[in-house]
Amino acid sequence: MKNYLNFEEDIKKLELELDQLKDPYNQEGLSEVNTKKIQSLQDELDIKLKNIYSNLNPLQTVLVARHEDRPKSKFFIDNLFSDFISLSGDRHYGEDKSVIAGFAKFSGMPVLVIGQEKGESLDTRIERNFGMMKPEGYRKTIRLMKLADKFKIPIISFVDTPGAYPGVGAEERGQAEAIAKSIECCIELSVPTISVIIGEGGSGGAIALASSNKVLMLQNAIYSVISPEGCATILWKDSTKILEAAEAMKLTANDLLNLEIIDEIILEPSGGAHRDKNLILSNVRNSILENLNSLRNLEPEEILSQRKNRFLSIGRKKGFISKTTDNEKLSMKISIFDKFQSFIKLNKILIFGTLFLLFALLFFIVI
Repeated sequence: MKNYLNFEEDIKKLELELDQLKDPYNQEGLSEVNTKKIQSLQDELDIKLKNIYSNLNPLQTVLVARHEDRPKSKFFIDNLFSDFISLSGDRHYGEDKSVIAGFAKFSGMPVLVIGQEKGESLDTRIERNFGMMKPEGYRKTIRLMKLADKFKIPIISFVDTPGAYPGVGAEERGQAEAIAKSIECCIELSVPTISVIIGEGGSGGAIALASSNKVLMLQNAIYSVISPEGCATILWKDSTKILEAAEAMKLTANDLLNLEIIDEIILEPSGGAHRDKNLILSNVRNSILENLNSLRNLEPEEILSQRKNRFLSIGRKKGFISKTTDNEKLSMKISIFDKFQSFIKLNKILIFGTLFLLFALLFFIVI
């Protein structure tokens, strides 16, 4: 059974009529399939979908991002990656089922995959805590990101959460500290990192995994510091002003690309990603591959510098201040000592081997 949003009534009527025409034997009596009318209705449906989805307001985009049938992280992990090995536990408290994480292969390349998972049915949504991660979830991802960094494996994360879990138990176990540590870990990684916002990118719960070299976003996804409902309640003390809140928050992909908070918009089929999952899979695969290839040839220092400078420059050009700031003042400067230390770290085997040979040669000459 298909699920429809409140602004899709016309689409629902057309699709119901199409289903009846395609299967006339479900109606009273027998009749022939009217192919001309089916084609006419299909053309009308395509036009209607294109017109509606090309003119969505921010609140309608929020509804599409939360659509029940929208592809989730598990769908992308199962279909984009091979040899996936799921890893569990944070080695401190326990397992958090709202996040799937493990090593896999993407187009033959080893990668670490992290995905915030909301679940498909009521039972799995409850089991996955509706994609709201707890401290143990963030600590698990920190553990695995550090492991990937050690073995020079790129990291790909799928972001889809209304926010971090706000329960008492989570706060007692250090929710804020876990999110902060996750952001810190993401920023300090020396391997390429790519985040894809596939549905809701809510608050610190999303930023904890989206502090990456490249932040990609599906066309009808959202990314914001708070939900529109929460924003309206705080600013206007009126939860019905969610449209005004959604418009003010600049949470759509187009707004965020214009503000340079994200790097790329991945196009969706007309009617949302759930209407053609094969097409959205292809678009996401191509986008990740292109961005991963652009980062693979960079040195670790360049990857780290690019990521830090990317976040330092947010808000400096558009949207938040009137003057354009000199980007050179924002760039992370690497001292000569840091460069020397990094060189030693990367070439320690060669350096120690050379020193050993020199000492051995000197020893034989002296003898």
